[in-house]
Amino acid sequence: MILPALTEATSPFFRPIKYSLFPPLGLATLAGYLPGDAHVTLHDEHVQRLRLDEDPVPDLVVIQVYITSARRSYEIADHYRARGAYVVLGGLHVTSLPDEAAAHADTVFLGPGEDTWPQFLADWYRGQAKPRYTSTTRTLAGLPPIRRDLIDRHRYLVPNSIVVSRGCPHHCDFCYKDAFFEGGKSYYTQTVEDALAEIDRLPGRHLYFLDDHLFGNRRFATELFAGMTGMGRLWQAAATVDSILAPGLLEQAVAAGLRSMFVGFETINSGNLAGSRKRQNIGRDYGAVVRRLHDAGVMVNASFVFGMDDDGPDVFDRTVAWAIEQGIETATFHIMTPYPGTGLFDRIAGQERLLHRDWDRYDTRQVVFEPRGMTREQLEDGYWRAYRDFYRWGSIWRGAAAKESLGDRLRHMAYSGGWKKFEPVWDLAIRTRAVLHALPLLESTLGSFGGRRAEAAPVPARRELPLLQG
Repeated sequence: MILPALTEATSPFFRPIKYSLFPPLGLATLAGYLPGDAHVTLHDEHVQRLRLDEDPVPDLVVIQVYITSARRSYEIADHYRARGAYVVLGGLHVTSLPDEAAAHADTVFLGPGEDTWPQFLADWYRGQAKPRYTSTTRTLAGLPPIRRDLIDRHRYLVPNSIVVSRGCPHHCDFCYKDAFFEGGKSYYTQTVEDALAEIDRLPGRHLYFLDDHLFGNRRFATELFAGMTGMGRLWQAAATVDSILAPGLLEQAVAAGLRSMFVGFETINSGNLAGSRKRQNIGRDYGAVVRRLHDAGVMVNASFVFGMDDDGPDVFDRTVAWAIEQGIETATFHIMTPYPGTGLFDRIAGQERLLHRDWDRYDTRQVVFEPRGMTREQLEDGYWRAYRDFYRWGSIWRGAAAKESLGDRLRHMAYSGGWKKFEPVWDLAIRTRAVLHALPLLESTLGSFGGRRAEAAPVPARRELPLLQG
């Protein structure tokens, strides 16, 4: 089982710590379906070198493909097929472009694999495997325990990553994963009992929920947080602005150990939201979202996308200034990228605005389409400037100064600075396999942030337009 490295993660100089954050849970989940006497290895090219000349040749090679790892994935697949192995490909890119992937595989998988993977294994053992399996039955009932014994924990900062749901209840125009769940339920969860059992199997205190929207099913989330309360866990997750503003759920999450939240603000221009079908953000007060999280003692990792049709050359400076003013601890910026299989791709391609289909460059760092409100050069330069300006020491200090207490200011400085200003140090830790030693520092920072009671934080009334509009 192989997770090929993303193109942007293969720098010969140094790599951001984000490429050594999480182990490949998808492959480890599929491994749980294999019989006990099967010899299985799990290779993640982000953290270890893959030797293609090793003997004996495996009977079966499973490769998970993302768009910027497609070229490398196909190289590996072609190599193993030439050596006589049976090669299967699956993942987001394969689902988006199955005919492209099929040229390099004996079998391809479309959509999630919980229903099709066991079916394939039964067929393969009989010598009757099909060239294509398409997921239609969406359920996590009976999901076997993840084969975490295949994961080298010491290679990852966050080995305790976990996913207790699949998909998202929203359907944003630019979302790469929307096509992945086409043909069946696009959002579904484990049973609460199974999710809690998986949490119990994880050592230590820290967890990171990789679910696209942990708050997406309120009933499930409420019961999950109730079961986690008292476990002593510290955890991070992702949710939407509307679910954060909804009364009650955030408080329950904080009581269960939530200390950091990834939030897809995406754009400060209200006109962009309707065009991208980001309806859960329309009419929301972004500042109230940040205040509500901070009042509850939860750090904010904000996500922004540049290059939407209503964006002009001023969007970069305005976005960074707002994020600093709000005291947001960390931010991730992206150049809008039309992934194949999305509504955005179809729209941009139909308008003849795609510049090329070199998937290696579809990494949200490079401009791959013709923008409307600015030149390509302005978009790419503005993206890099946003990162530089947000993570300057002066900006980090100004963001920290937005906090009321000295402790919160110091924690802001430590978390924001540690994330971006010490990438060479992180690279050394990755190369010396010492990255896991930084986990106690992460736990200490998250634990000290407080998790204050959020009941006193009022939920603002819905507004007709976001406070930040173009």
